[in-house]
Amino acid sequence: MKRRFILFTLLTSSVLAWAGDVSVSSPSDKLKVTVSDAGGRLYYTVALDGQEVLQPSALGLKTSVGDFTRDLSIVDSRTGAVDETYQMRGTKASSAVYKANTLTLNLRNKDGRTFSMLFQVSDNDIAFRYLIPRQKIGQIEYKRARIVSELSSFNFPDGTTTFISPQIGPETGWEQTKPSYEEGYSADAPMAVESQYGHGYIFPALFHLPNGWALVSETGVGSNYCGAHLSDYQAGMGYTVVYPDKGENNGFGADFAGIPLPGETPWRTITLGNSLKPIVETTISYDVVKPLYEPSCDYQPGRYTWSWLIWQDTSINYDDQVKFINLASAMGFEYCLVDNWWDTQIGRERIAELSKYAQSKGVHLMLWYNSNGFWNDAPQGPRNCLNTAIAREREMKWMQSIGIKGIKVDFFGGDKQETMQLYEDILSDANRYGLQVIFHGCTMPRGWERMYPNYVASEAVLASENVFFNEGAAIKEPFDLTLHPFCRNATASMDWGGVIMNKYLSPDNKSRHPRHTTDIFEMAAGIIMQTSVQCVAMQPNNLDELPEFELNFLRGLPTTWQQTSFIDGYPGKYVILARQATDGQWYIAGLNAQKEPLTLTLDLKAYGGLTQYYIDEKKGGPTRLPLKLDKKGQAKFTIQPNGGLIITQ
Repeated sequence: MKRRFILFTLLTSSVLAWAGDVSVSSPSDKLKVTVSDAGGRLYYTVALDGQEVLQPSALGLKTSVGDFTRDLSIVDSRTGAVDETYQMRGTKASSAVYKANTLTLNLRNKDGRTFSMLFQVSDNDIAFRYLIPRQKIGQIEYKRARIVSELSSFNFPDGTTTFISPQIGPETGWEQTKPSYEEGYSADAPMAVESQYGHGYIFPALFHLPNGWALVSETGVGSNYCGAHLSDYQAGMGYTVVYPDKGENNGFGADFAGIPLPGETPWRTITLGNSLKPIVETTISYDVVKPLYEPSCDYQPGRYTWSWLIWQDTSINYDDQVKFINLASAMGFEYCLVDNWWDTQIGRERIAELSKYAQSKGVHLMLWYNSNGFWNDAPQGPRNCLNTAIAREREMKWMQSIGIKGIKVDFFGGDKQETMQLYEDILSDANRYGLQVIFHGCTMPRGWERMYPNYVASEAVLASENVFFNEGAAIKEPFDLTLHPFCRNATASMDWGGVIMNKYLSPDNKSRHPRHTTDIFEMAAGIIMQTSVQCVAMQPNNLDELPEFELNFLRGLPTTWQQTSFIDGYPGKYVILARQATDGQWYIAGLNAQKEPLTLTLDLKAYGGLTQYYIDEKKGGPTRLPLKLDKKGQAKFTIQPNGGLIITQ
């Protein structure tokens, strides 16, 4: 994130006397939201290009101030507009222009308690949140509020299918480390299918409507609120926002949110489009939030090597880490991640030596940490280093003194407000010591790239380690990586954890199960997967085994982008994206997860300077070829099953 951003808000508004439904449309009139208080209940509907895409969907909160779910009336409303240009670091676009029309509704329940709702509607995005003022009722003045539950719902038309992932129950999984947003996704499943674990579904959630697409999520959640997810589908009601389970965080902390008054909830967001283009290109996660602090230094994007993915725990020793530092240096990568157990298997004194050695090779270390143990039973160390302010101060000061540039923090306890506070505390404290932060075993980020300038990415996905653990995940990798550009990675940066170049998931590259993707698939995935510090999970043997043109491509793999453009695709089947790197160079990347070759004619005239492409030949493996466009600026390509395509300069 750059230090300066431009904000211009049009404050013109009109106060309307209540006379039926209240509506607000996007600046182009493409998207329209209508709110009604009929029968004392609050509902909203949404139309896209004049067609209903969201049927009457409930709104409201239950709070310690009052019940704001029934016996409600709209007192008045006002409209306005937002026009903002801002700069970002490390997301799908380096700058964004956000133009939206706003609607503020002031409401009252039968007991005289009041609250407001704010809608912001841009051409393909809706964001809304609740605002509760300080208020005095009789002798009681309400200066704070507990938000016990939320009625906000998303009621899509019949025939809608889903690409969603189930929420799992608390204290489940390995060493009671879940929920950690690491479950599989449906593919065009009916809405009525019950969630696998009976706890609903996580954000983000992608829906294929009879007349378009919708992506539902939330943003702006830090220490100010708990994270939320979606309920199971209920006919006539749709999906409702649900707060954390009591058992999360090992039962410690509230399953509600607490806010001072006046105060507000986070934003609920809906991205809508007739095609998938607005879904992939949306920036709504960042449009409606603000930076919470200034960066303490100029945080650098880059690539990192990671021994643990294939060499596992035994590689966390000084000599093996030297090999991966040397690999990073040979490839021109900026970072090397030293994973769990370094505190006991290498030791702090030798980590300092290792960091000094890495710097001599032009590489900086990142270190793994356990978030800490009360909320999980994971034994890996270092532990008890990041769970309190005093421990963090000591640890981060030491890391800064030996030149560490980033941390990967693992194993969190759920979505309670107490857990969200821990994420924010780690990020804020790390910023003072020039540390970038990656989270694993964690929740989905919610606007954090803009809110926290040293935040890099979160796992929050069934990631590459599972490709190592079992062949079933390796077989499913193409499905996963052609799905996430449309949902998980559309809303936030994603640390998948590795462009995998070994043919087999073993240090000798001969045993265990094979990788089921081609080299070009993996290389293209480095462009498709968006994060500013990208893991290229090469192994030292790859330097001798890979063709020189593959090595050279990976040496130049960019990780930050001026802009992203959706070209073609379907979730879980294939995806073609164009990204323009911050140096101005265009990269067109494609992945095919289908069992048959995919032949496409791509119009490339809008992307200047393209001269070559990388592709898998039907027989003969990966190759690099000169690009030839026809008179229309088009070219035809055939992407092999589980294969990839890269077009570049």
